[in-house]
Amino acid sequence: MARICELTGVGPIKGSHIWRSGKAKKKGGIGMHVTAITKRRFFPNLQRVKAVIDGEVRYVRVSAKAIKKGIVIKAPKRTWTKAATKPA
Repeated sequence: MARICELTGVGPIKGSHIWRSGKAKKKGGIGMHVTAITKRRFFPNLQRVKAVIDGEVRYVRVSAKAIKKGIVIKAPKRTWTKAATKPA
């Protein structure tokens, strides 16, 4: 399953994890030095929510940012109850 927001299209982005060693100059050391850099990916914070899409309620995977901005119209809470079944 792709890690992409269905409404905004935001997906993973590239980045790097930087390892540093040493003591900072302002803490009395000789300075920090980069010892290694490895590639990594930053994934969007995807949530599975019930939303109204084109007049129908369905589940979508959208980013938390889209939910906060109000791009997603969440489905209303269910108000009806199941009919009582007759005892046999």
